[in-house]
Amino acid sequence: MLSGIRIVEICGIGPGPFCAMHLADLGADVIAVERESSTSVTGAKNAPRNPLNRGKRSVVADLKTAEGREVVLKLVESADVLIEGMRPGVMERLGLGPKQCQARNPALVYGRMTGWGQYGPLASAAGHDNNYIALSGALHHSGTAGEAPSSPITLIGDIGGGALYLAIGVLAGVLKARQSGQGSVVDAAIVDGSAHMMQLMASLTSRGLLNEQRGKSVHDSSHFYATYRCADDQYVAVGSIEPQFYALLLEKLGLADDPRFARQWDASRWEELRGVLSEIFVSQPRQHWCELLEGSDACFAPVLSPREAARHSHMLERGVYFERDGLLQAHPAPRFDDRVVTPGPIPTHGADTERVLAALEGNDLAALWRSGMQP
Repeated sequence: MLSGIRIVEICGIGPGPFCAMHLADLGADVIAVERESSTSVTGAKNAPRNPLNRGKRSVVADLKTAEGREVVLKLVESADVLIEGMRPGVMERLGLGPKQCQARNPALVYGRMTGWGQYGPLASAAGHDNNYIALSGALHHSGTAGEAPSSPITLIGDIGGGALYLAIGVLAGVLKARQSGQGSVVDAAIVDGSAHMMQLMASLTSRGLLNEQRGKSVHDSSHFYATYRCADDQYVAVGSIEPQFYALLLEKLGLADDPRFARQWDASRWEELRGVLSEIFVSQPRQHWCELLEGSDACFAPVLSPREAARHSHMLERGVYFERDGLLQAHPAPRFDDRVVTPGPIPTHGADTERVLAALEGNDLAALWRSGMQP
C-alpha cells in the first residue's frame, strides 16, 4: 500500500523503530541507519537480530563523523520521510535537524518521536512508557481500588500513544507534501498521544460510566467487565456490558433467576457480585469456560499468552501469527482486500550499507566504505 514511499530511520529503541517497521510492513522502503556497534537495551554487545527491523534495509553510519552525517543528508535527498527518536536538540547538534535536512529536500516530512515532546519543562528529561502515561492521565485507571496503579506492558504509551500517532502524522505529512511540495515537522509525543486516546474515556465520563476514582467504574470494578481466575490458575475475561449480553452470561452460568444479579447497574452490589462470579469461575478449569461461553454473545475470551494465542483456532484461521528465525511474530495489520502479507526478513546489522551508498548519486561514499574508511 505504501510502495514508492522511502523512509530514512535514525535507529533508536522503542516506538520509533516500531513505527518504521509498521510502515515497512505496509510496503514502504525503509532504510534503517544504525550505529557501527550493535547493542541491546541491556547494553549487551552484538545483540541478536532485531525483529523491529524486519522488512528494512540496514545501513551503518557514525553520525558523530562528517562522513556519517553526509550519508544521512544524501539519503534524505531522495526520501519522503525521516524518523528519529533522539532527545530534543540532539539532531540539531549533529547537524541533522529539520532545517538542515529540509534544506536538502524541502518536501521531506521530518518525524520526531519523544516521550515528553519537543518543548515544555520536561522535554529534556529521561523517561519511559510508564512515566509518560502517568503524566498524561492514561495510567490512572489501570488497576483496582486500594492498590497502586499497575503499569501495563509498553503498549499504551510507546505503541498506542507514540508509534501509531507518529505513523499517522508522517503519512498525513506525505499527503500534504505531495499536494504542496512542502514538507513538515511532526512532533509526536507520547504524552500527547496517550492523552488523546483518553477521549474515549471522556465519552464514558459524560455518560456516567467512568468515575474519576480508580476502582469505581464499569471497566475496573464491575462484575460483568472483569477477569477471573480458573481452577487451573488460568484466566478468562468477560465484558458483558450490554443488557442482552449480560442476560446471556447469567443464563449460561445458571444465574438468570438469581435476584442478586437483577440490577446490573447497581454499583453498590458490584463488589459482592464480583465475589460470587469469582467463586464460580474458580470452580472449573479455563477450558470448561471456553466450551461453555466462547463464541457466544456473552462477550467472553480466555486470557492467552502470545504462544497460546498463536495456536487458537480463530488466530490460526486468520493467520495472525507466524514464526521465522526462531521468533514468534505477528503479521502486518490492518489487512487490505483480505490479504495476509508476510513481512520482509530481518536484515543483519549493516547488510545493505554498500549497496545503498553505491546507489546514491554524485558522491564517493561507497568508495570510502570499500576502502575501509567506514562512516
